[in-house]
Amino acid sequence: MYLTDERWRELLRVRVEEPEAVRRAYTDRRRRSRLLSGRGTLFLLAADHPARGALGVGADRTAMADRRTLLERLLIALDNPAVDGVLGSPDVVEELLLLGALDDRIVIGSMNRGGLAGADWEIDDRFTGYDAESLVRFRLDGGKMLLRLVDSDARTIPTLHACARAVSELAAHGLMAMVEPLPYRRDHAGSLVMHKDSAALQRAVTVASGLGVTSAHTWLKIPAPEDISVLDATTLPVLLLGGAPSGDPAVDLAAWGGALGHDVVRGLVVGRSLLYPPDGDVAGAVTAAARLLGA
Repeated sequence: MYLTDERWRELLRVRVEEPEAVRRAYTDRRRRSRLLSGRGTLFLLAADHPARGALGVGADRTAMADRRTLLERLLIALDNPAVDGVLGSPDVVEELLLLGALDDRIVIGSMNRGGLAGADWEIDDRFTGYDAESLVRFRLDGGKMLLRLVDSDARTIPTLHACARAVSELAAHGLMAMVEPLPYRRDHAGSLVMHKDSAALQRAVTVASGLGVTSAHTWLKIPAPEDISVLDATTLPVLLLGGAPSGDPAVDLAAWGGALGHDVVRGLVVGRSLLYPPDGDVAGAVTAAARLLGA
């Protein structure tokens, strides 16, 4: 067991009695000197879903709600040397810092979590997490922003503008700006549904690539496309996202593997598929994904 009763109780004690320990943990973290691993790849765990109220995995609508279980699974996954780091909201990042799990790891802070899953205003994804100034102050390695594009909803515009500003601010400090552009539409019931056709994905990639005053530090985080030519739309480094698990790990791995061979693809950012595999074997799921990267 990675998160023993003793470690858990100590985390809770520090949360109550030593809030300044969070600042010290940021300051004392040993940073890695480069983003890419020695293999030229980047393999990150995504752990920012709960901050947007996206707690479900498969049929379990609250799978990610149990924080101790989530942290335990993250610790198991981070124990694999092929995992380069984590993408998380401030609360999760700080808990992992307090547990001593992020030394020599890449840490990307999640910036906009305001578009709560299932909310009427979901597409208005305001910045409610890290901002560029805090990412610099806390010595993190970059910031991630979600950019869902819905042509029929003007609430896309404020998020588009905020993402452009964040890209510019992060670039000014030499930090990675990880943009996740996803084309969406509303179905007949008014629910948001992601466009998965090649033309929509290509358009989203080109829009995200042009955000801000410079693209020098911009990376893209996109779904593994069935049509690999989607990736021809950019020269920017691309990380493939895991997305909602299909329920069949072999299917998920096959989807990622096909796109990993493209020249612009540098790695994976995967959360629920690896942290909550159907058989419960987190270590095994991480090992299988790492094998795709040649780790």
